[in-house]
Amino acid sequence: MKITDLIAWFEEWANPAWQESWDNCGWQVEPGVLQESARVLICLTPTLAVMQEALALRNSGIPVNLIFAHHPLIFNPPKSLRTGDAISEMVRLAFIHKIGIYSAHTNFDQVEDGTADVLAQILDLQHVSPVVTTQSSLGYGRVGNLNPSLTLKNLLMTIQSKLTPPHLLVSPTDDLEQMISRVAVLGGSGASFISDVLKTGAQAYLTSDCKFHQFQESRDRNLILIDAGHYATERPACDRLVQKLKFLNLDWVQLSQKDEDFRVFF
Repeated sequence: MKITDLIAWFEEWANPAWQESWDNCGWQVEPGVLQESARVLICLTPTLAVMQEALALRNSGIPVNLIFAHHPLIFNPPKSLRTGDAISEMVRLAFIHKIGIYSAHTNFDQVEDGTADVLAQILDLQHVSPVVTTQSSLGYGRVGNLNPSLTLKNLLMTIQSKLTPPHLLVSPTDDLEQMISRVAVLGGSGASFISDVLKTGAQAYLTSDCKFHQFQESRDRNLILIDAGHYATERPACDRLVQKLKFLNLDWVQLSQKDEDFRVFF
């Protein structure tokens, strides 16, 4: 399958027109690769480490020509491109080696098998619906029921086991044995959706990048807020995308092994 056909297939599923006004989905760098057969390295964040991984794969005989990322390389228009700047170096290497960089961010968050939907599947939530609907049956976050219900302790153990985050942050509670039957999830930075989650009747909310007073707000409003980290809550959807692309019989597709979690706990 050519890269142009792959992107057309993807955009029919997760249309870039659905992105938020502040976002930058779609082509970040297109160095003239549209008519090439797609050989794709999928990552959460397009970094120099991922680019070096693509170049190392090329040196080993696998001519990677597309880095497909969830996070955009460019959020805001750069005022200059200079030697030593990470974005500039990514653009330079992309053009020199003809490796495209494409991002699917808030459009990918909303769809079936996107970031939130995969989290709901990992927790085996039933009767799932969006936390905030944006269009027909799609939207941000997912909320659903646990069947059977779990104690909060067992829910936290399940999240730790399945997502393997380096750390879990949880709003204060004295009762780890309380039964949890309804859970909301949203990959990445989801604290701004706390009020929307409360409207769904969820007892616990799995997301990331939550601040001190957002944990206080959740505790005061009887919602268990669970922060598993940005990387742990979004990378599973990247892995799912690899599996979906394998069914398209691409020449080659793989999940990056150099993707980075930018938080380290000591």
